Amino acid sequence: MSSTTQVTPRSGLADFATWPVAGISRPLHLLFMQLAGLYLICLIAMLFRPPDLQFCCLDRIAFGLLVFFTLLRGLFLRQSLNFRKPVLWPMLAMIFLAGTDLLTQPYDPAAWSVLAAKWVVPFALFLIAGCVFQDSASLRKLEIFLLCVLGYLVLIALLFLFDAKSWIWPSFIVDESLGIHVDRARGPFLQAVANGVALNLLGLLALDAFRRRRLPWPIALLFLSTLPVAILATKTRAVWLSFAASVLILLFTSLNVRIRRACLCLTLIGGMGLAVTFATKHRDASFADRLEDRSPVDFRMAMYEAGWDMFQQKPAFGWGFDAMQTELTRRINRFRQREYFFHNTFLEITVQHGLLGLALYLWIIIDLFRVGQKSTATPSPRGYFLDDEFRSLWPVLLMVYLLNACFVVMNYQFVNGLLFTLAGILAAQNQRTHISYVLNH
Repeated sequence: MSSTTQVTPRSGLADFATWPVAGISRPLHLLFMQLAGLYLICLIAMLFRPPDLQFCCLDRIAFGLLVFFTLLRGLFLRQSLNFRKPVLWPMLAMIFLAGTDLLTQPYDPAAWSVLAAKWVVPFALFLIAGCVFQDSASLRKLEIFLLCVLGYLVLIALLFLFDAKSWIWPSFIVDESLGIHVDRARGPFLQAVANGVALNLLGLLALDAFRRRRLPWPIALLFLSTLPVAILATKTRAVWLSFAASVLILLFTSLNVRIRRACLCLTLIGGMGLAVTFATKHRDASFADRLEDRSPVDFRMAMYEAGWDMFQQKPAFGWGFDAMQTELTRRINRFRQREYFFHNTFLEITVQHGLLGLALYLWIIIDLFRVGQKSTATPSPRGYFLDDEFRSLWPVLLMVYLLNACFVVMNYQFVNGLLFTLAGILAAQNQRTHISYVLNH
């Protein structure tokens, strides 16, 4: 009896001591299990955070929470970050190169925001995505989310095209004092090019979902009939070119019958849309006028000539961000703007960071292509998002991204985050396939 009476209070004291730990660990465990949801919230915040809205920092808060809880889960589960993946080392080098350049200049919040959107956020998402989206359930959540974003962007583009701006949400999309391209379907990015690239990439993902029979016929037909019109509504020639190229490449090279049929439908609908829109006046200018407009071409040619001359003066390590802007302002006399951009990602990196920066960027591109290579060791099962057959579509996605990068500077946080999220998941799948192959042999 005496022994029993001694054990009871000790047991109660132990339960009382462990109660706070249990109370804290349960919410953490629940949050760790819902990291995919936090990741999607972070992407939503990036989608609705255009660079002109400086007061909006929800994307930074969501990104910080995502990184913190991912690292915390890795610490609890004793997971270590794998730095043997492709893309990581050249991305780290670019972050170091660009960050060192900004540290030598006066503090500029916009410049640091560009650094985050261009390099830091994609690098972190590349690392995190493979840890978060590991099973079919989390991948399905990501796929549904991306299809919903596509539907939203298509709807906004159609509302803009047919001048139903009162239905567009959020209202800052139609605010003419923010951003550029106020006469085009620019979406929440406030830039028509970013909207067009996102529509193109997400449209290809919807095409892959159709290939895997994940889209019901009514939804698939809706996307097939409205996506070309939404692309036209961006009134951006680089977007038109990349969309047409991606559809035609898949039409003639894809081994999947469903994809070829869908691309044929997109080609026919796009052709009919061109025939109607170029013959019809929209507002004060037709689509044909936009196609023949040479003023942007003249400006870009002047920027390209200035950039080439600047590169020849400092080819090895470039001019740096602040000196590059000052020199461009001095050289470009015919055009007056607040800031000057080269409208070419490759040229800007070369002028700003020299051949060293260009070599690192080309290294990143090569590694991105390597990430999507099919594994001959252990083929992955079919049917789920980013399965083995998706890898034949991966080079087309990269082509769309890089083709547009030849005409604009890819500072678009959501677009970069989307691309490197997919790349991170593919890299993690490659790693798990390699480990499984080694263990089985």
